[in-house]
Amino acid sequence: MSMVDTATVQRTETPTTRIGDSAARPDGIPKVTGDFVFSSDLWHDQMLWGGTLRSPHASARIRQINIGPALALPGVHAVLTHEDIPGSPDFGLDRPDQPVLARDIVRYEGEPVVVIAADHPDTVRRALAAVEVDYEPTKPLLDPTLAEDAPPIHPDGNVIRRIHLRHGDQEAASRSDLVSVEGTYEVGMQDQAFMGPESGLAIPDGEGGVDLAVATQWLHTDRDQVAACLGLPAERVRLTLAGVGGAFGAREDISLHIHLCLLALHTGRPVKMCYSRDESFYGHVHRHPARMWYRHYATSTGDLVRVEARLLFDGGAYASSSHHVIANATCFAAGPYRVPSADIEGVVVRTDNPPCGAMRGFGAVQSCFAHEAQMDRLAAALKMDPVALRRQNALASGDVIITGQRITGTLPVVEVLDACAAHPSAAGGPNEPMSRPGGAGRTADVEHIVRGEAVALGFKNLMFSEGFDDSSEARCVMHSGLVTVTTACAEVGQGFVTLVRQIVGEVLRTEEVVLEPASTNSIGSAGSTSASRQTWMSGGAVQLACEAVRRDLLARVADQYGVLVDDLALLDGRVVGLPNGEEPTLASLTVEPIEATIVHQHAPTLPLDDCGQGDAHVSFAVSAHRAIVDVDPDLGLVKVVELTTAQDVGRILNPLQALGQLEGGAAQGVGLAVMEEVKVVDGLIRNPSFTDYLIPTALDMPPLEVAALIEQPEPGAPFGAKGIGEAPTISSTPAVAGAIRAATGLDLPRVPVRPDDIALASREGRVSPEEAR
Repeated sequence: MSMVDTATVQRTETPTTRIGDSAARPDGIPKVTGDFVFSSDLWHDQMLWGGTLRSPHASARIRQINIGPALALPGVHAVLTHEDIPGSPDFGLDRPDQPVLARDIVRYEGEPVVVIAADHPDTVRRALAAVEVDYEPTKPLLDPTLAEDAPPIHPDGNVIRRIHLRHGDQEAASRSDLVSVEGTYEVGMQDQAFMGPESGLAIPDGEGGVDLAVATQWLHTDRDQVAACLGLPAERVRLTLAGVGGAFGAREDISLHIHLCLLALHTGRPVKMCYSRDESFYGHVHRHPARMWYRHYATSTGDLVRVEARLLFDGGAYASSSHHVIANATCFAAGPYRVPSADIEGVVVRTDNPPCGAMRGFGAVQSCFAHEAQMDRLAAALKMDPVALRRQNALASGDVIITGQRITGTLPVVEVLDACAAHPSAAGGPNEPMSRPGGAGRTADVEHIVRGEAVALGFKNLMFSEGFDDSSEARCVMHSGLVTVTTACAEVGQGFVTLVRQIVGEVLRTEEVVLEPASTNSIGSAGSTSASRQTWMSGGAVQLACEAVRRDLLARVADQYGVLVDDLALLDGRVVGLPNGEEPTLASLTVEPIEATIVHQHAPTLPLDDCGQGDAHVSFAVSAHRAIVDVDPDLGLVKVVELTTAQDVGRILNPLQALGQLEGGAAQGVGLAVMEEVKVVDGLIRNPSFTDYLIPTALDMPPLEVAALIEQPEPGAPFGAKGIGEAPTISSTPAVAGAIRAATGLDLPRVPVRPDDIALASREGRVSPEEAR
């Protein structure tokens, strides 16, 4: 085991970029200078512009659609409804349950009803306004607690999935000597808030097929859904990854893909579509709102005995990936702790609220907020130090989690916790006005400011689970010394384009690398850029393909020179180790190309059984955050003063990129803790803009102190590395919320914590920070 301190990261300059270097991103400078081509920058001289008419109601019947006035406008080339869909009328990531265009009813505000293509964006807007839709509003189902017993709002029913996990002795809590704590917690709906709204360009090929360039996370699954709705064979629909302006899960789902292709094929012209920021709020899935009841039992000395929980997630109108999100929330509901007995029920339901789906942390974010609040509450009941309670119950390799699966890989929970909790704090006092809650408003009286501190642990799986047949294909070709790597892995900002260069440098010892554009017509699927899986899956595929090329290359040299392969090595674009001292270049040795294509799969997993038991997961990772906050109790304002983190990374492949992931994930966690929420009233989004939906800025984010990246190489992972992008979002939110509780003495069972949650709390229910601690 080793600890990597990223506080002093410097770019490593070596002849060949290798694994472990802080290699610079090849797309970094173009993105900073504005030269990078994002999907919204795509252009074709003959293109039309597309637009979508969306429902203004959360629930309504469609009596009639009159497209005549729109078609009559000059410059309008197509106005399409559900009647114009040549293939399947429905699509869906997990199941085809969502209409391409609404037919008889709409189930959420913003559901697409009509799509239009015209010669100019202004013409599109006029045409959208000219379409006449006769709606009969109906009473929406908005409360997820009523969904199970309410009349079904969808043919598939209102319950998307229920898991009832039972582990260990179900009578374990019957002992009279146990200490128990109970709480109910809520997490609001968080938006993805990626900087680049949905956009793309579809070009008909003139032979009935279509090419689509789009920002996405999963090219091949997108292609299959689009082809099915177009009524075309998959090979007639070709997707290419366009420049992605950030992605945190929502780009797994179809948004404008099918609409663009329908318009392009109908008009015979290229069609471009770009969502505005407010439309983007309606055009993609959000993080599931959750209501969670918990009860923890422990001995008087602090050993956890049993955890009971009831998790209710609001999936909105359509399933998306809710089936798997509730599985994650349920599997990790007890956190990274040894829990001999558990009874966890996880349910995700349909409502007429906006659809929800994959988002960074994928179910573990919600349950982590609850189980970490419970651990603090239990520590207070036991009069124990919260860190000591967590350490005493921490999981380790060889332990069994609540699904009955034994951890066979690495899981350094204690090391991560101790590194984070023991790291010296650099937080100063609120001496300057800008450093206080309220900042430039200069509202805070320094004598009234209270400070709080808390630590939280996060726990999640890596890769897809529950028997999913997960794989990634990669090709490596060395020709005249140039290495060309082909993979359909979507680069969405996570840094895979950098990692490919590092893998080639590590295995083939050359800087001469080209990464082909990701597309569906050049190679098989790489799977989704999600679930912390691409480093393991596509990184592993690239590694294996490069190793195959290396073996063939050295075998070629050994045969040519009559030496043993084991005597040869690669170094900076040359082969070394020949007895005569000759060092032939890779360019001279590969005039005839060497090629290898590899499909990489991880170890198989199993579905959960009826009791929520089974070896459902490939690997696990843990993270820790310590938050220090200042609070103005009179106004309810919060200033996050400092965040400290440590994380289980397996092996660090690029320290600089790792630091970026830790900072970005923590920013999303801080946002969920104190400001980010899609406000839905009567099924209608009230804040679909960055004016009213607040995300942390540079002034809101505290310094992030990285105590350590704990390196314990994971068996079976490429170079021993674990994906690191999701964990920072999981433990940062409960750490900030816990610190606010410590400062105020309030329960604060919901995030985001609003100023009125603090300022309007009754003084009768408030205890001093000293009592809270």
